[in-house]
Amino acid sequence: MKIAIITETFLPSTDGVVTRLTEAIKYLRQQNHEVVVIAPDLGVTEFEGCVVEGVKATKLPFYRYRPFALPNKKVKDILEKHQPDLVHVVNPALLGVSGVKYAKQLEFPMIASYHTHVPKYMDYYKLYPFKPVLWWYFKRLHNQADLNLCTSQAVKGELDKHGFHNVHVWKRGVAIDRYHPNYYNEDMRNRLSGGEPEKKLLVFVGRLAPEKEIHKLKPLLEQRDDVRLAIVGDGPVREQLEHKFAGTNTIFTGFLHGEELSQAFSSADAFIFPSITETLGLVILEAMASGLPVIAAKSGPTMEQVDDERTGLLFENEDTQSLIDAVRKLEHADLHQTMRENARDEAEKFSWTKPSEQILEIYEEVLGISPMKQAQ
Repeated sequence: MKIAIITETFLPSTDGVVTRLTEAIKYLRQQNHEVVVIAPDLGVTEFEGCVVEGVKATKLPFYRYRPFALPNKKVKDILEKHQPDLVHVVNPALLGVSGVKYAKQLEFPMIASYHTHVPKYMDYYKLYPFKPVLWWYFKRLHNQADLNLCTSQAVKGELDKHGFHNVHVWKRGVAIDRYHPNYYNEDMRNRLSGGEPEKKLLVFVGRLAPEKEIHKLKPLLEQRDDVRLAIVGDGPVREQLEHKFAGTNTIFTGFLHGEELSQAFSSADAFIFPSITETLGLVILEAMASGLPVIAAKSGPTMEQVDDERTGLLFENEDTQSLIDAVRKLEHADLHQTMRENARDEAEKFSWTKPSEQILEIYEEVLGISPMKQAQ
């Protein structure tokens, strides 16, 4: 079959959406299916033998960190040229609006997937009045699809509550060989700990944006001089965070890729995850695959992945003492080692094979080729 994937983000960008898509595409190509990706034009024209059709991208006034592609009639021209059997619109918001519109207009079977909790983000950008409008907007887009996907049971519950139709959970996965405890590296630990490798080293990996709530970690560092924090990634609030964390035991590395990223995970003592806005947080599973217990703020999606005192430690959001208490538990060497082992064992259950097989089954179900299995 031929699948057209229309996405708001793709290579060379790096985030959970791109990771999931590239893994799915690799699997689809191995099964000899054709894939066309329609994405913001960031210079990539091919991936794993599939054509990447770029649409002009521009930086938006309210988010100048990276460019987006706006709704564009070129999407219709691309779909007419390639004549896909099915259209998969990923995170319809801007470019994806054209994907939904023209897939319907040209009568292509269509699925849509929800990966980014934009309505929740409004709380962090002081745009609270827009939340009901955004829920209406995304429901209107998604309910034109034959089937909708999201990435956790918690988010499925929210989408069901807001009237999204026919929602299924797309299973999570992780590159269990790319993220592995064997990538531990003394030089990397020295680098991330600011030359103090004997201290407890916590690592955060992700986009540096308000909704990631990284600022909540500062009181921990003010109270625990024996804790170091490494913030791996970049984003629109990096400069603000560097200013806020000045004088604390914090290192900002910017983006790391490939083996360096694998080393950054596995050379820490724990992964710290303060965000409660994620639809899943694939980075949690990457940390667990690296043998790290995950210290996470309680939210539906994180609690689906982190088992308190077995694979990680959960703390109450906006509760500094709860966070400090969670980190203190790392001092129990036996518990720390057990959580490390359990985290790796848990991650090994989630290779990318199952979610990639599942998406193909979903495509076939929508096309009436075969019944869908285990999509819920």
